[in-house]
Amino acid sequence: MVRMTLRITTLAERPEFASTLWDMDTSWPEFMMQDPLADLFYDVVVRVYPEYALVADDDAEPGRLVARGFTVPFFFDGAEPSDDGWDGAIRRAWLTRERGTRPNRISALEITVRRDLLGRGLSSRMLLAMRDNAAERGFEELLAPVRPNRKHLEPHTPMTEYAFRTQADGLPHDAWLRVHVRAGGKIVKVAPRSMVVPGTLDEWRRWTGLPFDRSGEVEVPGALNSVHCEVERDHAVYVEPNVWVSHPLG
Repeated sequence: MVRMTLRITTLAERPEFASTLWDMDTSWPEFMMQDPLADLFYDVVVRVYPEYALVADDDAEPGRLVARGFTVPFFFDGAEPSDDGWDGAIRRAWLTRERGTRPNRISALEITVRRDLLGRGLSSRMLLAMRDNAAERGFEELLAPVRPNRKHLEPHTPMTEYAFRTQADGLPHDAWLRVHVRAGGKIVKVAPRSMVVPGTLDEWRRWTGLPFDRSGEVEVPGALNSVHCEVERDHAVYVEPNVWVSHPLG
């Protein structure tokens, strides 16, 4: 396989990518696009956080996005990462901005690779670039609420068990966690409510194509946990656990 010649920069350096940032074909399930807190970041990323957004293209297709990565700075005075993970990082970033507080932490939010280029090691290269960008901006640690990429195959396995499962060589069982550890990260803890996606039953039917016609736990393809459904209340909610990984940058 020919190694791609990636050019990874910030969106601030290449603002021409702003108009096509969301056009890239990705593998994200539709329900993952429905976290209500996401709008506190994604609606303003181009205007407020371009120096924290990474964009990548390839010399063979200059100007066509092949990967993107987002980080967000925020203030947090806790001793260890919070239980609310991804949602918490976005909410604290919004509060930090609204209050005019100086950020003291930075969190990864997303690394996404174009669907036809998955499996070619681009995610690990984006992660290294994300670490470098955070260090250049004066942060001593990059936090990441990691979404393990094979956990959806075991929706009933507790994340507290899955996250710390290792191979014979001591590296994480999960491939995406393994990439983080090889890059210098350390698994710190599970964020049990990293993302919360509520919706009516019609919304969940539209997002997943499933009937959602019985109360109880519903297995949804791509979900790390089951979705809790209450037919009598016309409501279903997905609470996703992630895994906090700390990347020291010193």
